[in-house]
Amino acid sequence: MSPTSEPVAFTASCPDCRARFELGAGALRLAIGGSRRTTFYSFTCPECGTAVRKPAGERIVELLTGGGVSTLRSI
Repeated sequence: MSPTSEPVAFTASCPDCRARFELGAGALRLAIGGSRRTTFYSFTCPECGTAVRKPAGERIVELLTGGGVSTLRSI
């Protein structure tokens, strides 16, 4: 990201408490595996503290990596 770029905020929701919120790239983690089942993003809900894990298709992976989310690649 260049110094003049605004920080990226991602809109997310919690399946447990149903809260909707924005998270910065540092609050999200992306895991890219060898299949659709092993490719997901995760975060902790800021409202209720639940650990949330959601599947990440190609477009989500593209958006998250482009926004600076830390990525773990597994084989």
